[in-house]
Amino acid sequence: MKYNNQPLCVPRNPAPRQLPPGMPIERDRLLRLLANVWVNGTELHYFLIDGAEPQRKAVRDAFAEWKALPLGLNFTETTTRAASEVRISFDAADGSWSYVGRDVLGIPTTEATMNFGWDLTDDYGHTTALHEIGHTLGLPHEHQNPFSGIVWDVEKVYAYFTGSPNFWTRAQTESNVLQKFSTTEVDGSAWDPDSVMEYWFPAGLILEPAQYSSGLMPAGGLSAPDREWAKKFYPGSTPGPEVLVPFVSRPLSLGPGAQADFVLEPEASRQYTIATFGASDVVLVLFEDDGGTLRYLGGDDDSGTGLNARLRVRLLAGRRYVVRLRLYWAGGSGDTSVMYW
Repeated sequence: MKYNNQPLCVPRNPAPRQLPPGMPIERDRLLRLLANVWVNGTELHYFLIDGAEPQRKAVRDAFAEWKALPLGLNFTETTTRAASEVRISFDAADGSWSYVGRDVLGIPTTEATMNFGWDLTDDYGHTTALHEIGHTLGLPHEHQNPFSGIVWDVEKVYAYFTGSPNFWTRAQTESNVLQKFSTTEVDGSAWDPDSVMEYWFPAGLILEPAQYSSGLMPAGGLSAPDREWAKKFYPGSTPGPEVLVPFVSRPLSLGPGAQADFVLEPEASRQYTIATFGASDVVLVLFEDDGGTLRYLGGDDDSGTGLNARLRVRLLAGRRYVVRLRLYWAGGSGDTSVMYW
């Protein structure tokens, strides 16, 4: 792959949640590691705001490549902005960027959650499309892995990225290149220099490891570790959902990152409460089954709060709903349960 001084993406993140001080190390680590991961089985609807057809096709192809791993996520293009979780623009003046993981749910439907600022029809463009979708799946930049061992020539890094073609500020350069994630925010310790989430770097920016002093040039496309990570968090096949009966508590025994799925088929149209119980950290998400397409209705994330996840929603008789619950941390007792009434 030829890089030819290509511009690089700038991920966007709302202000991170502040976790309470004094939290046990293992709990803190799990909350940070899983903060932006979707519940497995989520159907993400993406809306292409504008763009020429070759650009639009390149995005569709990139979604299809992620899905084919296979992943336990579905990607469905919609022609309705209001029905989308992911909204993609093609503004050449705005660079390429994406919000990360479930952060897209907090972005108003009037705004894009991803942008492509250059041609996606060549090899570099294809990798760019895979990269930005990787952010939407919850993947951070690989060179910010605290175990990478990268030692930068800091002033050269600033000089390079504040110039053409990126024209970043020093603060953007710090945030997107120099700053390392905490060891609590990454899974495992391996650094993958060929990851689709790795930037390319020209000669002279990296002092250590010495083999990259002449430049770091990822192979392009999805690496084997990229595929392994994605399938770990989004396994392609999961057990079928159980039926959740009103007023009957369903005890759960889940490990960190594990998930339980349930079906709700209410007999009456009214307001219902769906809630978890126990000293645990979970994300609880509700979908409506619309002819086989799962439409996101709402969710609650109780992580780090000392509370329980709870949704108060109106459900309709004769409709089918799916509840998905993903565990961050099981709590001191390990007891977790879910019920609706």
